[in-house]
Amino acid sequence: MSVQVKNIFHTYNKGNPDAKIALKDVSFSIHDGEILGVIGHTGSGKSTMLQHLNGLLKPDSGQIIIGDIDITDEKVKMTEIRKRVGLVFQYPEYQLFEETVAKDVAFGPKNLGMSDEEIEKTVRKSLEMVGLSYDEIAGRSPFELSGGQKRRVAIAGVIAMNPEVLILDEPTSGLDPHAHMEVLNMIRKIHKESTGIIIFVSHNMRDVANMSDKVLVMDRGSVVAFDTPDEIFKKREMLRNIGLSTTPSAVLFDKLDDRGIHIESDAVRIDDVEEALFGYLTGGVSRD
Repeated sequence: MSVQVKNIFHTYNKGNPDAKIALKDVSFSIHDGEILGVIGHTGSGKSTMLQHLNGLLKPDSGQIIIGDIDITDEKVKMTEIRKRVGLVFQYPEYQLFEETVAKDVAFGPKNLGMSDEEIEKTVRKSLEMVGLSYDEIAGRSPFELSGGQKRRVAIAGVIAMNPEVLILDEPTSGLDPHAHMEVLNMIRKIHKESTGIIIFVSHNMRDVANMSDKVLVMDRGSVVAFDTPDEIFKKREMLRNIGLSTTPSAVLFDKLDDRGIHIESDAVRIDDVEEALFGYLTGGVSRD
């Protein structure tokens, strides 16, 4: 299964004096088992693009094909799109509303017409996938939970719909460092246990570098780069020119270079950075 976005254009308030072009000729593709990180400054079109992927917005022109379904086709039912694509908005915990965690996570499956037995199994599995114990948390009010737990319950509610594509808009935004790491580990767990596609937006370049298979860079409604994290974060000047920071590893290598310590490496993932530093300190001796 794949997500193919082909030449998408979108204009807000089209035909009015205050019309604003939000997306300009956006194209990219991502495939089963891959994680796509999306970066860009505020107003670059990231959220608008995400809302096209599950049919909340329709493009002025272009196509979005999820698997074998063109979701931009007027004949496609929204229920078919929502079954395939799950979108978790920024601060999803604000959308919790049921009296217990189990009822909140069960809301989507219930609307899909699952039996009570199927719903219980799905809720249990979804909570376990986000690192929460069904037996410990199912009967509790979601409003009594910590910020990180609320975030995971909200994500479990989307996972319970069993989407083939999971979209997360700033999944770690506003969390303390511990909860931040919990959510990242949760995303890794979901990725490991499914063959679907994960797309996430983040302003944290370290997270994007460490989590992604591909990175999409947006600026003023357009795609300015689409490649692997290693290739994207080599382009430090491009990122700076559009108002984005680079990875901590790039900052480290730059500071070392300023002090006369030149390490020939564009590594961005933690393991690769460690390998580069170890190689320099040991004169190229492998840790293996």
